[in-house]
Amino acid sequence: MRNRILTFVFAAVLAGPISARMAPAQTEQLPAPSPIEKDLAARASDVTEVTLGKNMLAFAAKIMNGKDDDDVATRKLIEGLEGIYVREYEFDKPGEFSADEVDQLRKYFETSEWSPMVKERERKNNESTDVMVKLVNGESHGIFILSVEPKELTIVLILGPIKMDDLGRLKGVGGLSVLGDVARDADKVKEKGKDKDKVTDKKGGGQ
Repeated sequence: MRNRILTFVFAAVLAGPISARMAPAQTEQLPAPSPIEKDLAARASDVTEVTLGKNMLAFAAKIMNGKDDDDVATRKLIEGLEGIYVREYEFDKPGEFSADEVDQLRKYFETSEWSPMVKERERKNNESTDVMVKLVNGESHGIFILSVEPKELTIVLILGPIKMDDLGRLKGVGGLSVLGDVARDADKVKEKGKDKDKVTDKKGGGQ
């Protein structure tokens, strides 16, 4: 019971300013092209911003004192991270953010440090999903996720040792419930990619 109360308090601390549009001075800027975050927030009808630096993550780990295997694993995961950034922008109608802005966000992370893991384009629905992983000596030390819909844009950046499978653990931390949805969507994209590969293999084997 004590652990649940502490988790609720932490969630309340984080969730307080999340629903409202936040001024730039109130939150650390997302490591991305500087004008984009400000411009998107100014145009969006609903803005969600979560920024957890190393100090806040250390605080979160301290109050998560559960002793079951899941709690211990989540606490260990959080202690090893350097930062979590989540940005959700919802718009009243399509066309309120440009394809150029989306491309700038992608290109910012298309460097030698980041390797593409998932890339999906649904032209019919004008939707896309990108997942990139930062590799250090063959180990994942960061995940960048960009999910785009006609009236919604979601950015997730997690720095530190983490895998896609870990996102589900983080959704239980206050203010990070969106990570559960992002992880589920990314998993669907990966599964669709596997299915396509199977179809291609079958076709190739028949020729």
